[in-house]
Amino acid sequence: MVGLSADVLIIVDALSFSTCVDVATARGATVYPCRWKDERAREYATQLGAELAAPRGSEGKFSLSPVTMRNAAEGTRIVLPSPNGSELTVEAQALGRIVLTGCFRNCWAVAKYAAGLGKSIAVIPAGERWPDGTLRPAVEDLAAAGAIIANLPGSLSPESSAAVAVWSDVKNRVGTFLASCASGRELSERNFQEDVQIAAEADISTAVPLFHEGAYVGAERVPK
Repeated sequence: MVGLSADVLIIVDALSFSTCVDVATARGATVYPCRWKDERAREYATQLGAELAAPRGSEGKFSLSPVTMRNAAEGTRIVLPSPNGSELTVEAQALGRIVLTGCFRNCWAVAKYAAGLGKSIAVIPAGERWPDGTLRPAVEDLAAAGAIIANLPGSLSPESSAAVAVWSDVKNRVGTFLASCASGRELSERNFQEDVQIAAEADISTAVPLFHEGAYVGAERVPK
């Protein structure tokens, strides 16, 4: 696994998880990734005194829709189930590395912060899932990874160079790119166009979600 040799891991799930975490932590919320989507997630939220995010489109204050994360306020605790971003966060935590999550919105801020933490940085595009649960490559995550990598110093692996090339191709048309990729079209067909628009707002956020004591919080809130 690429993360085994890295000092810092950056999880990228651009159209849902990472953008949700960016929007929420920018408002002072704390986000607890959860790999479960069943009753265990509800029990976890109860244990933490947190609000459980529902599947996108479900009733509830919060969900995997970035629009709903605009409801977050300072001190809000949110348990966020996700088969991609949350799952990767849990796996990254097990490696004992510094873990961040990034997207188009905070690409510069996350890169700048990560560069100050270690010499070796792994940026990991999450991808999506097919209906049977198997991994589906997601070009939007590759592009968002490239947006972060383009702001990092040092030499690049061939995979990183490829991600930067994708970002260079789309950086002046992120909105239309996201709206036309497979994941973006799926969201638009389900009337979540605003989620796509929020995800496409490149480099407008200074939030740096740092995984600390089981949750993503704004890095400025973590004691050094």
